Amino acid sequence: MSVKIRLTRKGRKKIAFYRIVVTDSRFSRDGRFLETLGYYNPQTQPKEFKLNVERIGYWLKNGAEPSVTVKNLLKQDHFNERLEAIEKGLDAANSTIVRKSERKERVKSKVKAKKEGEKKEG
Repeated sequence: MSVKIRLTRKGRKKIAFYRIVVTDSRFSRDGRFLETLGYYNPQTQPKEFKLNVERIGYWLKNGAEPSVTVKNLLKQDHFNERLEAIEKGLDAANSTIVRKSERKERVKSKVKAKKEGEKKEG
């Protein structure tokens, strides 16, 4: 049995909301799961998510593999630092670890694109 930490979709059409769950990889995306570990809401600005660090650490130590999206969320939340703080006996919620901000989308303006085009020509 291969155990995965992945997202399961909730919410209605075009308004997605995700739960972070531990599940057997053979089950469907929204099917059975073993435990809920948090949630992820991409609709808010900034995107909101909450993780149960202790339980995720437990499942990772027992061989669960996170999906790519969950791995990125863990990285953005400084998961490793929070887990180390909990193992040392510190309270992760009161620690000075700050969540990384989201990447900003780069939007090329028409003027900027035009200037780049002129540089390439001349």
